[in-house]
This record gives sequence, C-alpha cells and structure tokens, in this order.
Amino acid sequence: MSELKNRYDFVLIFDVQDGNPNGDPDAGNLPRIDPETGMGLVTDVCLKRKVRNFVQLIKKEVKGFDIFIKEKAILNNLIDEAHEQEGVKAKEKGDKTEAARKWMCGSYYDIRAFGAVMSTGKNAGQVRGPVQMTFGRSVDPVVTLEHSITRMAVATQAEADKQSGDNRTMGRKNTIPYGLYVTHGFISANLANQTGFSEEDLQLFWKALSEMFEHDRSAARGLMSTRKLIVFKHDSALGNAPAHQLFERIKIERNLESKDKVARAFADYKVAIDRGDFPTGVTIEEKI
Repeated sequence: MSELKNRYDFVLIFDVQDGNPNGDPDAGNLPRIDPETGMGLVTDVCLKRKVRNFVQLIKKEVKGFDIFIKEKAILNNLIDEAHEQEGVKAKEKGDKTEAARKWMCGSYYDIRAFGAVMSTGKNAGQVRGPVQMTFGRSVDPVVTLEHSITRMAVATQAEADKQSGDNRTMGRKNTIPYGLYVTHGFISANLANQTGFSEEDLQLFWKALSEMFEHDRSAARGLMSTRKLIVFKHDSALGNAPAHQLFERIKIERNLESKDKVARAFADYKVAIDRGDFPTGVTIEEKI
C-alpha cells in the first residue's frame, strides 16, 4: 500500500429532506439542534458510523478492512485476539502493547482512519487517527416537526382487549422538512504513517463519503444525499495553508429566485469556491 504523503482538508455538504438526520437520545430522539441559533447538528460520530458501515458493506471479509467499532462487537475480545497472534506473543512484555497496536491497525480500517482507545483489555495502546471530522451544521436554521403515526396492530392481547379489538397503536415521528449541512474534515499525513492509513484507504474514504447515504436508507432518515465533496490537497505533509482560510473560500448562499422563500431543496442554494489568489502548494479537487 502506498504511503500517504500529503495533508488534506475537506468540506462535505449533505442534505436531508423530511427526515431525522441524527436523533438526540437525551431529547426523545428529536433532531439535534443548536438551541441558540436553531441550526441543525449532526455529530461526527454519526458520520463516522456511516463510513464504517459503508466499508463493512463493500469490503466484507477482505483482510485488513474489518471494522473494530461495529454492531454488537465485544471490544476487549478483539483486543485480546491481537495478543494471541504469533508476532505479538513472541514479543517481550514491554513490546507486546506496541506489537498488538500495530496488528490492530493493520487489521481494522476504522482504527487506521479514526483511531481508538484499546487499553481496556490486554492493552493494545491508543491510536490517534489521521482522519478527523467536525459536527455537521446546517446552513440555515431548521424546523423540527413531530408527526402522529398509527400502526394497525397491537403488541399484546391485553392491548387488544383494552381496545375491544380496534387494535391500533399511536406513535410519534420527528423530522425536519429540509436542511443543508456542512461538515469540515482533516487528514494528517504524519498520523496516517503512524497508523498505516494508505492512499488506498484514502480513496476508499472518499468513496464512502460520496456514497454512504445511498446504503443507509431508513424510514426515519428520509431522503439524505451527499451534494458536494470538496477536497484541498496540500503539496506537503505539514500543509501549505491554514485549514480555516481554505474553508472560508467556500460560500454557500441562497439563490436569488428562492431568497425570499423557505428552502426546501438543494436547488435553492448555490455553492461557490473563491479560487482567486490561491495559496501556493494547495490544489482543489471536487469529488462531487
């Protein structure tokens, strides 16, 4: 696998229509919102989960692309497995942790990418991941709606007896009509070389960001789509310009035709990139 030699900063723009992009379990699973501004939020953990699921879906049992943080996993069992490998067992006590850490990085894609704390079992150390992402934040305030829904069935005989056979169950569903979200991300070449995150891993990551919503459909999430993936590639491992200055070059504004209306589609917005007087050593790649 090819060593990563460049720093990357990126902007992911995605939207949701008539869905709940990331429910808050502490608020009755309502869509997450910044209470001071009304802007919608999607956590980095939510987005990383979708990347993990996508990699697990397309790579399946391919060696080196397993997922550490996956549904129903018992993490200490996976950490203990690393210590059973011949290359780890043969090490002296002081070197076992480092050997186990390297084996875990080589075996699990999400550890190479996002890092992990693996000191809870037999100890495989801690890994600081080269790929980091911010919360997604909506461009405009979003409105949370609560819908009453009906199921034409009940779960128990007692419920049926109570309703005299009417057998209906009432429920609630929370959505936002429309929201356009922006997430910022960073990829460190130096940390990538410590975890083994390679050029092949990077291309898989871009593919995941581009297609992950296509394989994550559910009635709760409505229509979610990746709209833009804009990547800033630096000529060096340390980078050639501050990330915030690059991000400020991306402007998302309402179209003139829809400026006085409530936004209900991506077509109501325009995304522009300021390419004037661009920093030396940085190039723009629009993946979508």
